[in-house]
Order: sequence, then C-alpha cells, then structure tokens
Amino acid sequence: MPNRLIQETSPYLQQHAGNPVDWYAWGAEALQAASAQDKPILLSIGYSACHWCHVMAHESFEDAEIAALMNRHFINIKVDREERPDLDQIYQLAQQMISQRPGGWPLTMFLTPGQEPFFGGTYFPKTPRYGLPGFADLLQRVALYYRSEREQIAHQGAAIVSGFERMLPESPAQHAEFSASPIDLALRNLEATFDARYGGFGAAPKFPHPTDLDLCLRRHGPGQVPDDAGGVGAGPQGDPLNMAIHTLGRMAVGGIYDQLGGGFSRYSVDAYWLIPHFEKMLYDNGPLLERYSDAWALTRDPLFAAVVGETAAWTMREMQSAEGGYYSSLDADSEHEEGRYYVWTQQQVRGLLSDEEYAVCAPFYGLDLAANFEGAYWHLRVARGLDEIARSVGQPVENCSELLARARTRLFAAREQRVRPGRDEKILTSWNALMIAGMARAARVFGRAEWLASARAALDFIRGTLWREKAGPERARLLATCKDGRAHLNAYLDDYAFLLSALIEVMQTEFRSCDLEFAQDLAEALLEQFYDPEPGGFYFTSHDHEKLINRPKPGYDSATPSGNGVAALALLRLGHITGESRYLDAAERTLRLFYPMLSQHPNGCASLLMALEEALDPPRVVVLRGPELRMREWQRVLDQTYLPHTLILALAPGAADLPPLLSKPEVPGAVNAWVCQGVTCLAPVDKLETLLDVLKTDKLR
Repeated sequence: MPNRLIQETSPYLQQHAGNPVDWYAWGAEALQAASAQDKPILLSIGYSACHWCHVMAHESFEDAEIAALMNRHFINIKVDREERPDLDQIYQLAQQMISQRPGGWPLTMFLTPGQEPFFGGTYFPKTPRYGLPGFADLLQRVALYYRSEREQIAHQGAAIVSGFERMLPESPAQHAEFSASPIDLALRNLEATFDARYGGFGAAPKFPHPTDLDLCLRRHGPGQVPDDAGGVGAGPQGDPLNMAIHTLGRMAVGGIYDQLGGGFSRYSVDAYWLIPHFEKMLYDNGPLLERYSDAWALTRDPLFAAVVGETAAWTMREMQSAEGGYYSSLDADSEHEEGRYYVWTQQQVRGLLSDEEYAVCAPFYGLDLAANFEGAYWHLRVARGLDEIARSVGQPVENCSELLARARTRLFAAREQRVRPGRDEKILTSWNALMIAGMARAARVFGRAEWLASARAALDFIRGTLWREKAGPERARLLATCKDGRAHLNAYLDDYAFLLSALIEVMQTEFRSCDLEFAQDLAEALLEQFYDPEPGGFYFTSHDHEKLINRPKPGYDSATPSGNGVAALALLRLGHITGESRYLDAAERTLRLFYPMLSQHPNGCASLLMALEEALDPPRVVVLRGPELRMREWQRVLDQTYLPHTLILALAPGAADLPPLLSKPEVPGAVNAWVCQGVTCLAPVDKLETLLDVLKTDKLR
C-alpha cells in the first residue's frame, strides 16, 4: 500500500510513495506526531533529478529491514528541496555547522520534535563504505543517543539557533558611502581563481556561475561604474570580458552542453567541462540563455547564436507544458544508470552513419579518441575544429559542415528512441521566472517571435494559476508550485523577486501596460510581505509564513541568484521607470544592510554587486515613440547592441495610463527617443545614429 506521499504534488515525494517507510510530508501532522510520540524526526531532503538521492532510496528506503528501523525509532519526513527551499536552506546550514563539512543532496538530518537538528549528513550507504557508517547501524546509534543525551541535544540545538541569529546581517553603525570598490575586489578575486586554459572559476567540479559571468560582462558596457584601480588585471586573461567569453566558449564545446539536443547540465565533474552530472535544471538554462545572448551581442560569434537557438528549442520541445508553464528538470539517470541516455559506443554511431559522415563526426566529437565515460562509452563534446577535419579528409569546410549536420540529425533521431530520463513536471514560480527572462532576452536579441510567445505563455500560466489577486482583506500573493492543476505553498522571496525581474525583461522585449501593472503589484506585495523596513533587506519567507527555527535574509548567490540582490536590482529599475521612491528607498536600504558584507567578502554576491552598480550609476531609460514599423526597426538595432545599463521601452502608438517618465508625446511620422538617467533627461533624439552615440557614452551630458 502506498504511504502518505501518494497525496503530494511533488514527483520526488511521489517517487517514495511506494517505500515501506512510513513517510510524512513536512507539516503539522508530522510535527505533532513527533511531539506526541516523543520520537526524533528523520528529515530526508532531496529532489527528483538527484542521482545520489536515487541511490540512497534504492539501497535503504526500499529495504524492508531499514524501513522497519526508521519506522520504529523515528518520525520520517520527506522534503522536496525545490518545493521547500526554506527548509533546505535551514538544514543545509545546520548540517554544515554540525559536521563542518559541505552540504548536498540527499540531506539526512535528525531533529528533535521542536525541529532543532542534533546530527546529520548527506548520503549514507546501506552498509559501511566510502568511509561512511552503514545506515542501519547509524539509525540505531542516533536513536540511542536521542534517548540518553537529551541535555546535550538541547544545548546543541540552542547553540545552532543562536548561530543562525548571528548570521543575519546587521545594519552598520554608520552609513558608509557606497563605492565601486566591492565590485573591483570581486572581479580581482574572480581573476585569481579563473582557469585561463579551460575557462570557469576554480577546480573540479565546475559550475557555470551565470551570475558571475553577468557581472563580468556588464563591466564592458557603456555606463559602467569606473574602476577605482584603473582596470582589472594586467592583461587579457584578467580582463572581465575575456573571462566571461572564454568560459562561455569552452562550455559550449564541452560535454556540459548537450551537443545533440541543446541545453546545459548542472555542472561538470572535471575541470575541462567534459563529463557533466547529467541532470538538466531549468534554473541553469534560463540565465545561460541570457548570458549567451549577451555574448553574441558583444562578439557576433556564431557558436553563441547556435547555443541560444538549440537551448531555446530544447526548452520549448522538452520543458514547456501544454498549459504554458515550464517543467523543473530532467533526471541524471535513465534505466537506473547515470548518463545512459546521452552516451554512445563507437559501434552505435558507426551503425547509424555513412562512412563519409562518420569520417567527419568521429573526430569532431572525439569518437576517435579513448572512451571518456566509465572507460567504455563516449560522451560527445567538440574535440576538433571543422577546419582541421576538412584538411585531414581533403574536403571543403562547407561539405564537412553538411556531413556533420546530417550526422547530428541521425544521432538525435536515434537518441529520441531511447528510454528518456525522468522529467520533474512540477512548475515552480521562481524557476519559471528565470526561464521567462532568458527566453525574453533571447527573443529580443535575435528577433525570434516564437521565443517571446513561449515566455509569454509561461508568464500567462503563472499569472492565471499561481497569482492570487487581492480580495477584500486578503493579500495579493503568489504560490510557489503547481502540478497537475494543483497550485499550493506560500511563495518565497525568490518567486517574487525573480518574477518581477522577468517582467522588466519582457517589457523591454514587447511593452504592454498590463505587464507594468503586474510588476507594480508584485513590487507592492514584495514590500508588504517580505521587507524589513528597520534595518532593511528582505526575508526569504513572508511575514505570515509558517514559523520555523530560522528566518534568513540571504545575500549570497547559490545555484540561483540571491533573492535580495535580484529584488534590489529589480526595484531600482522599476523605481526609475515609475518614479516610485519607495522602490528606490527599499533597494538602497537593502544594499546598505549588505554593504559591510560586500566590502569584506564580495565573492558569491554578484547579484547584490550588480544592484550596487546601478545604485552608484542609475540605468538609462530610453522611451521610444513613433510609427510602429519604423520604431521596431530602431528597436531591432538597439536590441542587438549590448547595453546592460540601459532599459529600452518601445511604446506602441496610443499607449496610455502611463507613469510620467513614459508619457512622452508622439510626433506624427517620426520616431523619437527620450533618454533619462536619474534626474537628467536629454532633449528628444530623432536619429538612430545619434541615439547609439549617446548610449555608448559613459554618462549623459
């Protein structure tokens, strides 16, 4: 018989509904049972695309003897970290405090009935190995410890809760003046860890870090904050633009990128971007669509255009529901093996291709080299350039390109017949917002209406299904997740902040008054439900959220950007568009709260640093008015110009009920641009060349 998890919306929880473990979802029923039975809680946190979560489930949670121990000694709670990032943040940090080791998934924590952690780790094997105890033995030792060491457990729990409180940022005693020095320090620190050969930052495992790449790219746009030290790095390797472009290029030809189907895996297990951890997450691919679109606008490199086109196609083909929302992730495993869907043998490829096609495809993807996955399989990456291959086979590059395209088509079609990795089909507001922004940016840069339509379909789904309008005394609010038409769970800071940011992206691609109204509604809800007006900053959970043992104000970026950083930047931009001073004040107070942290430890804070950048030097707002066709021609040129510190809003003829900054007159028969920055506005510009010259200057004169 299935356990309680059969009633849940999370595919991850439903994967465990057939376990012999007496699982609960997190909630009042489980917490009350722990108190009533005086049992410790075994909290297991994971997600559906997680390889080691599957391993622990098969080894332990499906085992009747292990389950009997769990049921006898504990109240067992299963949590999907994607639906409950509030719990995941708390207990990942607690695990690090207890063990002095990095966290991860699956997370295995033991709590008192009062939710205080007293022991934990990540993956535990069924029997002792990897230097870890066997799970059965561990369960019995923890149960004995709970019964015999209550005083020690209570003391440790109090210390952890106290540690949480000390980690909250505190307002500085004096209001220091903002400067660009934290940005400069962060870029210097990135330079110190930059891998000049393979790109990326640090050693294996390597993550894409799209927010750090965004910070690097933005320093090469007009209107950037001047560097206090006169430039970052002494040569091209230390140049922020080079660090970003080189990293994006190396990732694009590596195995972290799906060379046949598009889209990026979560990280590379090696330093070369060669072999990924094969799960594909929506939250990586949305921001990477933005970064590759920006990189193409800067370089016109066709490799970057190809990555954008293929990743957008993958998103629409495999990750978008019929109702419009984007699904969450693809599993690392298929048929119980990690990477099985993606890897090849030489014989499989030879059997699908002609001799001519194989002669080009094999050296291009490294099939003529030693197997690179588990000693027996090949995971495709670009191993050799087409120019070199063309010389070796004695054919023109154009012919080789055609042969490679035919080979890719055949390989992709064959791969489509394989057993697919599992897909987590829950629709998360925050992750959808990241992909909406990515698809909208790509649509704007490349002029692809179908990509904008995809972004709008997801936005319409969120507004129609996950947004609750204000009704009487009830607050307007977002919900965090939806699966099979069932939307629920109080949304988090990231949901509001990321969606507000995405709306600003969509408005620049195609302006609609309803989007501006929705953005203002979100901003009001953000201030009402999450903002701490006294010291500043935004809590991760709303003021009426379930009471937990910690209520963080996260400033550091993680796998996704910091909610405080994204909220501050989005509110700054919306404040400059609408003239609403409360948005600007909340953003400034948030930055002031985190400024001491940025000054001392800016790395990992790229989202806040980009908000700081625009607090120091406000974005330029360009309002275009004029005949639709001609105005779109202007917009097309502007959209293909990298202008990271400029907001461009093209208002259709007849647009009304606009805030004062946007309420510009239409001049019959002519396109005019109004350019403002802070409190400075220029006279209308009626020539595109003049406008481009203005926007490529550092400051409005």
